[in-house]
Amino acid sequence: MTGGASTAGRTLQGKVAGRTLHGKVAVVTGGAGGIGSAICRALAEAGAAVVVGYNRSGEAAQALAAALPGGPHLAAPAPVSDSAAMADLAERVRREHGRADILVNSAGTTRFVAHGDLDGLDDALVDEVLAVNVRGVIAATRAFRPLLAASGAGLIVNISSIAAVTAMGSNIAYCASKAAVDNLTKSLARALAPEIRVVSVSPGLVDTEFVRGLDQAWRDQQAARTPAKRLALPDEVADAVLAAALYLPFTTGAVIPVDGGRPLA
Repeated sequence: MTGGASTAGRTLQGKVAGRTLHGKVAVVTGGAGGIGSAICRALAEAGAAVVVGYNRSGEAAQALAAALPGGPHLAAPAPVSDSAAMADLAERVRREHGRADILVNSAGTTRFVAHGDLDGLDDALVDEVLAVNVRGVIAATRAFRPLLAASGAGLIVNISSIAAVTAMGSNIAYCASKAAVDNLTKSLARALAPEIRVVSVSPGLVDTEFVRGLDQAWRDQQAARTPAKRLALPDEVADAVLAAALYLPFTTGAVIPVDGGRPLA
C-alpha cells in the first residue's frame, strides 16, 4: 500500500483564507521536483508570489510557474551547489520582486545504494550528495539572507528526511546529509535570529515519482512498517511548510515531522 487516502493531502487549503501570504515572495529551490512542486502550489494558493528554482528541469519549472494561481511567479535557474549562481538568483529576485520572505531549501539529490555496498557508494556520489543536500542549503541561505532579514519576518524551511534520525534511506551518504540539514537548521536558527526563523520539515518516505520508480515490494514494506500504514503525500509535506509560514510564528530551530509515526515502529 503506497498511496494515500483520497481525503489526505491539501488539509490546510480551506484554512489559509484567514492568514494569507499575499504580498510575500517565496523562493523554492528544487521547485520542479515532486515535493518542491507541491510546495510551490501550496504557497501560491496561499497568496505568495513564487520563484520556482530549478537545476536541470527548466521546462517543467516554466510550466509549473505558468500554471500557478495568482502571481507574478517566476521560474529561474537555482543550481544550489554553485554559490555564485545563487547570489545571481538572489539579485534577480531583488530586481524583479524587491523582496524575499520565504526560502524553501527543497533541492536534493540521491541514488539508491544498499547500505552495505560501500564500494557502490563511490566518491563522486558522496561529493554530489553533500554538495547539493548540505552545502546547497548554506549557499542558498547565504545568498538570500539579506533579503530575508530585510523582510522583518523571514523564514527558511529546510526539507529534511526521517533518514536523519533512522539512518535508513537511499544510501548512507544521503542519511548523513539529512542529519547535517537538521543540525544546520538549529545552528542557523541561532545565528539568524531574530530576523529570520529556520525550521526543518522532515518527511518519511514520500509517494513521489522517484519513489514510485523503486521496488514495489520494498515500498509496500515501508508503508506496512509505518503506523499510519501508508507513505507521506507531497501535499502533506507542503502543508507543513504552510503551517510554518502561517501558524507557527514563534517556532524556530525545530524539526517538524511528517512521517506517519514511523519512529514508533
